[in-house]
Amino acid sequence: MSQFKQTRGNEKNKEVKDQILSAAKLLFAEKGYEGTTVRQICQEADVSLALVSYHFGGKENVFFYLFEPIRKLFMNMKYDLSDPLGALRGFCKQFIIFRNEEHELIRILQQELVMNSPRLEMLTDVFLPSWEQLRVILQECQDKKAIGFPSVDAALNFIMGTLMQSHNNAFLNRTQSELSSEQVADLAVSFIINGLQATQE
Repeated sequence: MSQFKQTRGNEKNKEVKDQILSAAKLLFAEKGYEGTTVRQICQEADVSLALVSYHFGGKENVFFYLFEPIRKLFMNMKYDLSDPLGALRGFCKQFIIFRNEEHELIRILQQELVMNSPRLEMLTDVFLPSWEQLRVILQECQDKKAIGFPSVDAALNFIMGTLMQSHNNAFLNRTQSELSSEQVADLAVSFIINGLQATQE
């Protein structure tokens, strides 16, 4: 096989995989995991049933691969803990911008959490890195007295609850927001810092 044909084949495979993942993300966010069938994913992606099996091996693996962007996001996040308040702001801002760009993915995560789904174990490497990064930052904030709060665990839950709440929920947000992702992120960060009673700026 020529190098050109192999490259073209790889590009085509990636294109098909991306179509399947995009369709699955849309449908899982709208109908939930249990309410979505492989056939529906194929219809939405305009691909044959065999291609889901070929590329992913089934619906569960499609679900698992959807979260690769979150895994990469937290794997690549770096913070300067000598400035814990700056690290907290950076963490929250990056998370919110990502949430606004990937609101369907966050909606799927919310569904899985609310249902305490059996798939949560598959998502340990999605949840725990962000949870642990934030815990380290908050502990540093507390140790350096950058923020006054009585419990790292309570602060952690408060912040993650705020970060996970979608600004794009049409039911809760009846008017179209004119704010950019950056503006929403800045407002949310201010809300979080004020909620934690920052003792310094």
